[in-house]
Amino acid sequence: MVLRGEPDPHQVGAFLMLLRYRGEDADEIAGLVEAARNGVSHDLGVDLDWPSYGAGRTRGLPWFLLSALALADAGMSVLMHGSNEFSAGVGVPDALAALGRRPAASVAEAERMLARDRFAYLPLEILSPPMLRLLRLRDLFGLRSPVNTVARLLDPGAARAGVDGVFHPAYIDVHLGVAERLRRPRLLVLKGGGGEAERDPVKPRVAHVWDRERGRAELVLPAWNAAPGPMGHEDGPTPLAALWRGEAEFPHAEAIVRATIAMALVGLGRACPAEADAAALAIWAKREAD
Repeated sequence: MVLRGEPDPHQVGAFLMLLRYRGEDADEIAGLVEAARNGVSHDLGVDLDWPSYGAGRTRGLPWFLLSALALADAGMSVLMHGSNEFSAGVGVPDALAALGRRPAASVAEAERMLARDRFAYLPLEILSPPMLRLLRLRDLFGLRSPVNTVARLLDPGAARAGVDGVFHPAYIDVHLGVAERLRRPRLLVLKGGGGEAERDPVKPRVAHVWDRERGRAELVLPAWNAAPGPMGHEDGPTPLAALWRGEAEFPHAEAIVRATIAMALVGLGRACPAEADAAALAIWAKREAD
């Protein structure tokens, strides 16, 4: 009813804010995700679902996008979807433009992009305009609502695995609980940079994994000997494109990209943490930086 626009807007606001006040519950969020997936779920046969809805005030460049593109070059199909309207940093569409790419204009085009490039980005405004309308209520409320969690868990391509970042650790259990209730094949959740599925290897990170065959697990992603350094955030998306093409060096940013590739490999179940970092280095080195 809410997605169809049937209730009075005051009712919708009261409903969403009551859910926020009570705290997000895996059973309730699973029901909301089921409703939201009606009409937006497509069996695209993708390997990895990658939501991007981070709105952290410290969000800079979406380095995780380079990780996803490198994985696609290595033969793994990635469907990224999201909305970065509330982010203080550079959004995925602007980063794609700097790389000479663009978002998909429809689900059908996303399917063609996946077949050709093994990567596609579906903006939420294309995937589900009603969901975007609900997300935009944040401007009115001044607060996030459970819709943020629902959007992250849409999994519109019915992927074999997913990676998801949260800003507050309290949401990790909700995400895993929804994956469990909806019988998703596999989902990795971690506290990521700016609430995105992005791993900074300066400190160890705990990856929380749901696997339909094995249940839940916690895996430690080790720290690297990578000191923080310049990231080029003040120059828009240009540094991101330069790093992808090998035209500039940003050691800290490159460490984030490689560590995020490793995280995704763990999420896919293709490597354990001890093996993933070396595999990520090889994938990054072999990327097709066109």
